[in-house]
Amino acid sequence: MKYKLFWGLFFIAVISSCSNSGDGKSKSPATLTISRDQLLNKIKGGWAGQTIGVCYGGPSEFKFNSLIQDYFPIVFDSSIVNKYYNNDDIYMDLTFVGVIDRLGPDAPADSFAMAFAHAGYGLWHANQAGRYNILNGLMPPESGYWKNNPHADDIDYQIESDFAGLMSPGMPNYASEISDKIGHIMNYGDGWYGGVFVGAMYSMAFISDDMESVVTEALKTIPAKSDFRKCIQTVIDCYKKNPGDWKAAWYEVEKRWTEDKGCPDGVFSGLDIDAKLNASYIVTGLLFGHGDYERTIDIATRCGQDSDCNPANAGGILGTMIGYDKIPSKFIEPLKYIENKKQIFTPYSLNEVYQTTLKHCLQSVERNGGSINGNEISIAVQVPKAVKFEKSFEGIKPVAMIGTQWDSYRLSIKQNCYELSFNGCGIAIRGEAKTDVTSLKGYTAKIGISIDGRPSDTAIMPSAFHDRKTDIYWNYDLKPGKHEISLRIINPLEGAWVQVNSSIVYARE
Repeated sequence: MKYKLFWGLFFIAVISSCSNSGDGKSKSPATLTISRDQLLNKIKGGWAGQTIGVCYGGPSEFKFNSLIQDYFPIVFDSSIVNKYYNNDDIYMDLTFVGVIDRLGPDAPADSFAMAFAHAGYGLWHANQAGRYNILNGLMPPESGYWKNNPHADDIDYQIESDFAGLMSPGMPNYASEISDKIGHIMNYGDGWYGGVFVGAMYSMAFISDDMESVVTEALKTIPAKSDFRKCIQTVIDCYKKNPGDWKAAWYEVEKRWTEDKGCPDGVFSGLDIDAKLNASYIVTGLLFGHGDYERTIDIATRCGQDSDCNPANAGGILGTMIGYDKIPSKFIEPLKYIENKKQIFTPYSLNEVYQTTLKHCLQSVERNGGSINGNEISIAVQVPKAVKFEKSFEGIKPVAMIGTQWDSYRLSIKQNCYELSFNGCGIAIRGEAKTDVTSLKGYTAKIGISIDGRPSDTAIMPSAFHDRKTDIYWNYDLKPGKHEISLRIINPLEGAWVQVNSSIVYARE
């Protein structure tokens, strides 16, 4: 059995650091001492490992809805790094790092939300739905809540939560506090749990050299009754049963956990951007990689689906555990050429964010009961605690798709009526506003929505990609039964239209 560094040190620290206040009840927390150089090496390993992972999986992102077979070549060299270095897995993290750097970790959720919403980069899924909500006055946590965001269980905060763990060495509960504030900008339920779990794994990777301990301890931050925790436990159980066969774990997860309820782009399709599924792929890489960096990111990539984000998280977590100087040179050498290059949309290069995160780490240590004495840093190690229970899409299930994933109807000044009938308690209609005239670049369509002959809502649909609404309409609270829905553009213009795509119908479970 591998030596459990953390738990051995934790036990010793508890015994050596207990102090009585006279009543025999007060005890100081367990502490772990690490040098400043060791801490920086792990921080660098986390950021570098994440960057290498996202570049490694970049060419295959969402090109495989199943596993990527062993015979399929995955190439990694300086050209791959240059092409995939500027990536949402990195610059999204750095948005929140920047707010913390300017305003401190106690900055209100609104400060993080506004920086995120007004940043120049494009977004998708839960991130874009959250951005739209914020730009239209709906702030967190409501911006990520599933009835306001049909992508609430998607992977989004999971892929951008690395910073929370990297600034919380040995303090998974502090990482969860950060994730509570920021992760609810765009996610809820299992979608939020993905970021909590990833942050906790980073945090535990600072203080343990045993990946099974990192995974199982971090999982304690997730409520036991959640589907997210049950999904990850499936991988752990498969690993314990047969630690040499990652594909057996992949197939078991495929059988039990691939039913996506929410994402309108993924339900009834091969795309599965659900957080818990993709988190299971991260864990598959971490456990079955057995501490080998290349094997870890390769497995996380070959699990498919979001095959750049998953090795990014896996590579970053393992990179934190082993440190920058233990990442194989075949990966580090190509990275060195761009470590001084600023990540797009941010003021940070990797070399700059290494030092910025070290500063945030030291602040976190002191505010959570630790201390700094010259080159020695004493961390008040936290025992992981479960966050609050949340569940998206509770009590409903998808039962039908109207149209196919590729069907579309052009709602325009010439054909200004779209109608459909369905039997259920809810519906989500995919679509977006578009223009083909440069002068209409700022056009925002207003869609009047009627249900069963009565006006129900007005959808505000900016045609600008940055500000767009991800889906035209959703409602999960209809009375079960037959319904008629119609869409009309209130302000139609020549050269502008609304593309109406497939619809997902929901019924009570």
